[in-house]
Order: sequence, then C-alpha cells, then structure tokens
Amino acid sequence: MRLIHPGRLAARFLSLLCLLWLALPALAQDDLDGLLPVTEAYKLSADASTPGVVKLHWTIAPDYYLYRGRMKFKAADGATLGEAQLPDGEKHHDEYLGDVETYHHGVDATVPYTVAAGTTELKLSVQYQGCHEVDPKICYPPHTEQLTLPVPAGAGAAAGGDAMGAALGKLGASKSGDSAALPAEQAFHLEALAKDRQHLLLRWTMPKGYYLYRDQTALKLKDANGLSLAKPEWPAGVEHQDAHFGKTTVYFDQIDVPVAIEGDTAALKTVNLEASFQGCQDGGLCYPLMTRALTIDLGAATPTSGVEAQPAPEMPPAGLATGALQVSLLSALLLALGGGLVLNLMPCVLPVLSIKAVGLLESGESHGKARSHALFYTAGVLSTFALIGIAIVALRSAGHALGWGAQLQQPLVVGVLACVMVAVGLSMSGVVQFGTSLGNVGSGLASRSGHAGDFFTGVLAVAVASPCTAPFMGSALAYAFAAPMINALLVFLMLGIGLALPFLAIGFIPALARLLPRPGAWMETLKQVLAFPMYLTAVWLIWVLAHQRGADAVGLVLVAVVLMSATLWWFERSRSRGAFSRVAVVVLLALTVVPLFYLSKVQAPTQVAQTADGVVAYSPEKLAELRKAGTPVFVDMTADWCVTCKANEHAVLDTDAFRELLKKTGAVYMKGDWTDVNPTIAAFLQQYHSPGVPLYVVFPKDGGEGRMLPTVLTSSLVEDALTKAAGTPVAANP
Repeated sequence: MRLIHPGRLAARFLSLLCLLWLALPALAQDDLDGLLPVTEAYKLSADASTPGVVKLHWTIAPDYYLYRGRMKFKAADGATLGEAQLPDGEKHHDEYLGDVETYHHGVDATVPYTVAAGTTELKLSVQYQGCHEVDPKICYPPHTEQLTLPVPAGAGAAAGGDAMGAALGKLGASKSGDSAALPAEQAFHLEALAKDRQHLLLRWTMPKGYYLYRDQTALKLKDANGLSLAKPEWPAGVEHQDAHFGKTTVYFDQIDVPVAIEGDTAALKTVNLEASFQGCQDGGLCYPLMTRALTIDLGAATPTSGVEAQPAPEMPPAGLATGALQVSLLSALLLALGGGLVLNLMPCVLPVLSIKAVGLLESGESHGKARSHALFYTAGVLSTFALIGIAIVALRSAGHALGWGAQLQQPLVVGVLACVMVAVGLSMSGVVQFGTSLGNVGSGLASRSGHAGDFFTGVLAVAVASPCTAPFMGSALAYAFAAPMINALLVFLMLGIGLALPFLAIGFIPALARLLPRPGAWMETLKQVLAFPMYLTAVWLIWVLAHQRGADAVGLVLVAVVLMSATLWWFERSRSRGAFSRVAVVVLLALTVVPLFYLSKVQAPTQVAQTADGVVAYSPEKLAELRKAGTPVFVDMTADWCVTCKANEHAVLDTDAFRELLKKTGAVYMKGDWTDVNPTIAAFLQQYHSPGVPLYVVFPKDGGEGRMLPTVLTSSLVEDALTKAAGTPVAANP
C-alpha cells in the first residue's frame, strides 16, 4: 500500500476545495444561499496605535470557525515582522487536515514589527482560512486582506535601521501593549559599587512589569591594564519562554550581581566598567542592546549609575551577598541535626508519627522487629531528603528559584497529599488494611508489607514536614541552598537523621524500648483514635487548596477523596471475591485520577491586594516608598501551608499587643503571601538568603539595612526589633 505524505495530502485537499468552490454555484446553489461572504463571516479589524505592535481582531460569525495554523502575515518592503502571538485554539482532529486548532466567536493576534525611521505607513498582508461547520460543512479557500495602517511617530526609532533593530522587533511580541514604554534609563537603572578592591556589586532596578535577560548581558573592564572580570554570580531567576531566544532566564524588579576582579588592583583608584544588557516590557516592546559606562571607586563603596546623578537605593553590605556561606559545613550539619530532631515536635509531623508509634507498639518486646521498624523508616526518610536535595541542586543549577516547602505551591501536590492522608486514616480506622495488621495475617506477607509500610511512613513524614521550619533549620537550609552539591546533600541527609533519630534510638537501645507499654487490645482503639489527626491534616490541606485555586479545586479534590474511599472500601471487600471485583477496583482507581487531572488545569482566582486591619500587601515599590518616607516596616513573608507561619501569627502577629506596638512605633505591617507561586516574593526571599517561609525582616526608619528575625517569634523579640527600628539605627545582619 502506497502512503501519501501528509503535506501532499493537505495540498491535494486544498486544491480540491478550490475546485469545489468554483463548481459549487452550479452544483449546490441551494446549499450556498445562507453562506456569508468571507469578510462578513470573519470581520477583521486592525490597530497600530501602539509603537512597534499591530493588534488584529477577528469577529467570527456563529457556526463559523478559523484555522489557527492557516494564518499568515507578510509586510511590504521596508518593514520587518516579528513572530505573531496567537492564543491556543480548540484542539480537535480534522478529517482532512489531521490535528488542528480552531477559533470560534472571535480571536485576537498581535504582530510586532520594525520599520525604518521616518516611516509613516505599514502595509500588511493577512491571510486566513475558515469553514462553515453546520451540515453541509463548507470551507472557504484561503483569503488575503491587504491592510495599510498609519505608523505612530517614533515607531521606527527602536529599530535603528539596522539588523539589531530587526531582531529586536522579533523580541517585542506584545500581549497587551496597554502602556507606553519608559525611556531605557528609567526602565533599567544600573548602579555599582566596590565591596572591596577585588569584588564589585552590580544592581539593576526595573519598575514593575519590566524584566532583564540574564544571557544577553556582557560585562568588561576598559583600560584595565591586564585586569579582567570573573564570571558574574547570577542568582536564580525566572524561567521565561521567549519568542526569539526560546527558553531563557529573566529577572524582575531588582537584582544584585556580585562579580570579582581578576588581577592586582593595588595601584588603581578606580576601574571603568562597561555593561551591555537587554530587557523588555512584559507584554510590550523590547529594548535595543543598551551599553552603560561606569567608573567605580575602589576605595569607597559609593554607588555609581552610568547615567545622570540621582539618589540610589541602599546597596546591601558585603557580608549579605555571601551570608549563606558564612556558616561552616560542620555548623550547618549540627544545626540540621538539631532542626530534624525538633521537627518531631512540630504539629505538621505529629499525625504521621502516630503511625510510627503504632508500629513500634505492635513490635512489643521483640528487639528485632523494633530495629526493623526503625531502619526501614529511616531509609524512607533519608531517601526522600536525598531526592529533595538532588532536585533543589539540579533546579538551582538550571536557574530556578526554589524554597523549602515550595512543592505545596502546586495544587496537584496538595490534592494528592490530601487523598493520601484520607487513605492512611481509613487504614487506621479499619476500613482497609495496608501492610501488617494486628491480626498478623501471614507472617511472610506481613514482613514484606511491614518493611514497605515503614519505608512509606518515612516518605510521608518528610512530605508533611516541609510546611514546617523548625528552630535551627533556617541557617542549615540557607547554607544548603547556596552550597556545592555534596555539602548540600550532606545537610539534607543530616536533617533526615535528626528526624529519624528518636525511632532509631528506640529500635537499637533496648532500655528505651522497654519503656514502651505492652501491646494489647487497647492498641486497636488507639490506632483508630490516631486516624482522626490524619483526617484533620487532609482538611487543612484542602483549606490550603481553597486559598490557592478556589471552590472549583476543592470540589474536585472532594470528588477524588470520595472515589478513592470507594476504591479502598471495595478493595477490602474484593480480597475474597473473583477477578471481576478486582477489575472494579482498577476502574474505581482510574476514576479517582480523573478529578485530580482536572485539578491541575484549574487557574488561580484573581488576587486582590488586601489592606484590611492595617496590613499592607507586599510590593517592592510600596516598600521603597515607605522606606523613603522614613517609616519603619515589619515585613512578613508567609504562606497558608506554612504551619510555623500560622503558629507565629496566632501567638504574636494577630494579637492586640502587636497592633498596639505598631501604633507606638509608627511601623507598618507589610505581608507577602507565598501560598502560590510568586516570583516577586521569591526574589525577596532570595535577597535575604532565606530557604523559604516564614521570613521576617524589620526595616528601620533611618534607611539602614533590614534586620532578619528568627523563624519562631516571641512577643519580646518582636518588640525589641520594632523599638530599635523606630529609634536607634539597626546594625546590618552578619
């Protein structure tokens, strides 16, 4: 059988359509009586009032649709078009064209362009094709419209009439074009200082809605007499899919970049730095390559900007740029061990530890069983911590920002964890039996299942521990997030050893094991009672999900929980039944996955900055405004899934005493919500080398450096920090 190439098949199909179109008046005039002319079926309008961007809109009549893949754009001589930005269409399989995307009712497109300076008109050719979908289905041949659009004054300036300008036109793919672009000096403010004679610190500051490309930045020294610059120490940025550069890394708001000078600078008073860089307005135009020349005084840490003199924001002290590495590896390991131990007392871990407690009680006076429980539980804990460490190091190397507990920013992870908690609770309630049981059904099966159950309990303990940041953990995690791979993995493994240490001690020290109560019938009641903390943990996770994705997501997870419960119920009943019952279990399990799949598609509801009860929503611009006005600020970075954050709020921050303290000191309480992914808050966490939330920073009224507070707050500690911020200057954090 001879196969026809898909491209040739499509060409034949289009030729056939054209022939049919010519023959239709004679063959089926009745079918065409109600067919609209192509320009009425698809009414095209165009707007070129935004410099560098043409906005197109099609109004599509009912029962008609357009093919996404059949749209083509071409400019007349003297103009260059970038890549057109089109929304995703409705996907389906066409009988002749295969897999296609189509638009109904209407569609918007934006096409970036560059023209020579002084050009007043843009001539554009737009081709499109569509069909009438009601029987009989009739398709139009490709239709082309010629547009002549007035070009706004100055639209050709960015292109510069050269090849770079044409390339920038491709970069300027606009999604909205709603606001005019700022001058380059205002959109990308660069300043630099010398931290010491061998180390420079550069800071780019961008207004909201602008970003800088990491890989389009080049730095060099001019007239340097043999000196050169080492590779810049770029922090983790935001992954961005760019129309011209593909997948790349960009930075929003503000970025600090340390860079070392290679060579002897003893004889120099200043160095001349040349910085070339490029950036864009988010959803707007991109700027041509910018070059700034800066003269930096090596004897004083005075910022210089390479443009007109103006007040500059404070640069962080030299110690802050490498503060995470000032903790030695030995200190980090000791802190990690202590933090892991304290995690056993945190409320987020206690529900899972109840499972482990039942396992140890079931082992009775058998030292061998106790050691087995402890070892396999520890293996699960260490394996999971090792995987987390490897993932963090890998993602950090790829330029991603990642924090402790950040997996709970993903609604699908939260939903799956909620289902797991309910499943474990049902097991403890006796609805279904996983692994060993109090009835000791089959010693060989119990032994294998018991090991797997112990290992899984260790995995689950780490999963639910991530919303908690125990004392001692902050410095250890900050070290791990910035340290080389081997050191980072050692820190994560030490956290795991700390978490597993109590059970290891019970398993390997008989005197401790003998302190456990003897097994008996009372254990079945205890096991069922301990199921309820698991259900409450599931309720808490669903509450977190409600804040992330709203009521639709909660409904989907509740459906998944019901289906999963039905699956487990029937699984237990099917043990003594035939193959048909086992097939029903598989079908129910597959149905459980369906609502979880749709959960991953639910979009976050529109967030509105909340300022109730005197709380100001965090933004870099608002923080800068308050600091410029001489107002002390208490910044609280939190998340709904962060148990430590909620404990601090209940004990300290949501109290009348704290509100009175704010009034007395004249301080502003500013809050950032990291429940969902937020690059702006991630950048703030990174600036202070915080591995996650909570992060508390108090900024003094005199404009000095912010003071980081411990992750666990007390009223006296907060009062001391705010009193100093409102009075005497606060020393920079070491």
